[in-house]
Amino acid sequence: MPMPNTAPFSRRHRRLPLVVALALALPLAHAEEPAPTHEHDAVDLDSVQVRASPLASTAEELTRPVEVLAGERLDASKANSLGETVSRLPGVQSSYFGPGVGRPIVRGFDGARVQVLNDGLGAGDVSTVSVDHAVSIEPFLANQVEVLKGPATLLYGSGAIGGAVNVVDGRIPEEATYTPLEGRAELRGGTVNDERTGMARLDGTSSDGHLVFHFDALHRETGDYDIPGHAESEDAHEAEPGHDEEGASGTLPNSALRTDAAALGVSWVGERGFVGLGYSLFNSRYGVPGHSHGEEDDHDHGHDDDAHEEEGPVSIVMDQRRGELRGGLQDVGPFASMRVKLARTEYTHTEYEGEEVGTVFDNDSTEARIELTHRPLLGWDGAIGLQWADRDFRAIGDEAFVPASATRDTGIFWIGRREAGPLKFEVGARHDRNRIDVDEARAIGPDRTFDATSLSASMRWNINPDLHLSIGLDHAQRTPVAEELYSNGLHVATGSVELGDPDLHEETANRAELGLHWHHGPFKLGASIYHVRYDDFIYLAETGVDDGGPVRAWTQDDARFNGAEAEASWAFAENASGRWDVRVFGDIVDAELTGSGTRDIDIAVPHGDHDHDYTVSLARSGNLPRIAPARLGGELRWERDAWRASLGAIRYAEQDDVAQGESPTPGYTLVDAHLAWHLDTAAGGAWEVFLDGSNLLDEEARVHTSFLKDLAPLPGRGVAFGVRAFF
Repeated sequence: MPMPNTAPFSRRHRRLPLVVALALALPLAHAEEPAPTHEHDAVDLDSVQVRASPLASTAEELTRPVEVLAGERLDASKANSLGETVSRLPGVQSSYFGPGVGRPIVRGFDGARVQVLNDGLGAGDVSTVSVDHAVSIEPFLANQVEVLKGPATLLYGSGAIGGAVNVVDGRIPEEATYTPLEGRAELRGGTVNDERTGMARLDGTSSDGHLVFHFDALHRETGDYDIPGHAESEDAHEAEPGHDEEGASGTLPNSALRTDAAALGVSWVGERGFVGLGYSLFNSRYGVPGHSHGEEDDHDHGHDDDAHEEEGPVSIVMDQRRGELRGGLQDVGPFASMRVKLARTEYTHTEYEGEEVGTVFDNDSTEARIELTHRPLLGWDGAIGLQWADRDFRAIGDEAFVPASATRDTGIFWIGRREAGPLKFEVGARHDRNRIDVDEARAIGPDRTFDATSLSASMRWNINPDLHLSIGLDHAQRTPVAEELYSNGLHVATGSVELGDPDLHEETANRAELGLHWHHGPFKLGASIYHVRYDDFIYLAETGVDDGGPVRAWTQDDARFNGAEAEASWAFAENASGRWDVRVFGDIVDAELTGSGTRDIDIAVPHGDHDHDYTVSLARSGNLPRIAPARLGGELRWERDAWRASLGAIRYAEQDDVAQGESPTPGYTLVDAHLAWHLDTAAGGAWEVFLDGSNLLDEEARVHTSFLKDLAPLPGRGVAFGVRAFF
């Protein structure tokens, strides 16, 4: 894949392999010093504190559904994208737009309905603008990843109406380290894509215990990945007239990836609190498989068609610089604690067509958040929060289908918690004001201002020490984002013409959920069912018009989401052969429009200095597009002394509940295996050598939620191997 030149950033990271090698050597350098046994992999995920909530709670204590990845389980789950990292959790899948792009899908919700957070603040990228835009958070550098399932609007605003994924990386230290210097490092390679990844992390504390620092760096490079068969699906190939050749097979062209990341943080830590600063860099270059202007149909959307025929594969270079200030203080007058977070992010994203610059996206954002935890008030523990965000977005280029805009968000919230015997209650409310000022010279509509109000109540009933039930009720609102309001032109990533609707208004969700959690001896079971009713659900509809590509229009109508998920585990043996346990899980979601009949909408497809006008009829009932398929998975795990291993499989069902203009996707089974050998050193550090296998059946797997499903299957059989060090 031809990659644009980004040498200045790369030169800054040429010494990363040396840094990693030195970090890997540290456990041996102190091998003679006695110290306690290293406990990196001994993490009870139910007891991990969830940082996304201002009320200090573990995953098991919260009345709302949440999943946490940390320790050994996070190490086994880490992938090139955040979406792939969390995709094996119940109710969570990935959007998948090639190996460099994967945004989390939570219970069928994605895009602007799932907020991606960096320890409580927005990522500052443009991953919601287009499905080919990557999340600017590196999962390999995370300490833990939290997935809040169901509306998280109380805490994080209307962009979290479907859920939130919070990545905790500890880049700004909040407490002193246990030893003067500690950290971890990893080197790995992979066969399916010639992966080479190295990362290192160091944390340290001054001799007086007050000054704490953090440093991390990562470099990843892969080639085009191997696939079991042809890149193009059989159905898509047969649907193309005059295409007799089979196309690419064995390897997916233009799927290479390169990522560099680094961060430095420093904090002053005292008895009552901390204050710290951090600065981070993130740079990624990746191909967009299946997209080349030379393969597009003729069109005239204000572009030079002849020039397009000479252009090559589409690739993206993204660069982000982020500065942060964080602080926390205990015992602040009437409040038990106060936390302050501030981030300034400068993001640039350039789309290349061959070696030529196509479109440049700039996104400068500032976000601030303050949380005040109050002392018990009328029996309620709680927290008051203020959140403010400012975003200036610009897209420059012939194919900039979204005009420049400035978005201002302000929110205020309160959440409270109370216990009464076996009952625990959580309630909350939030109000947001959102304003979008758009470039009037290019916009198809005026500036807009929205208000959104969210309410929530949940209860957990501890029936006995082993069993509890939970009930959750939510009323949440989401305001339209700029791309839904003002899109107007060819969207290269999806190969379609995308049209916004400047008259869209807030969508409203009402959710009810019933959950069960049972833990008795070696058995553990969790299950939930939920129903979400949407008024004026905003979605991208197939119009049936083809005008230089399929025309899709943002519109809204009533909808409903019904779903269920369950997970069970059984530690069935602990004897001379080792410790054995088995885990099974499953999830399903069904999403439909709930209206009746049809409705007509008028659309105008831009063509240079004029429009092509159409009136199209949209069904008010039927399935919503790109809804994640049902899954059933299982995993057998074994551990003995320094060894651990697992073998797992996930069956993705055929998705034939499809929307108008959408094709079904065959089911598939992914089989994975993991093997690791762990050695604790006398100095309290540890070494770990690992071998991972993915898609061991070498099955052709196409992701129904991806716009690329007919052009880019998942990677074929692969083996990853490497070494980790903890010190």
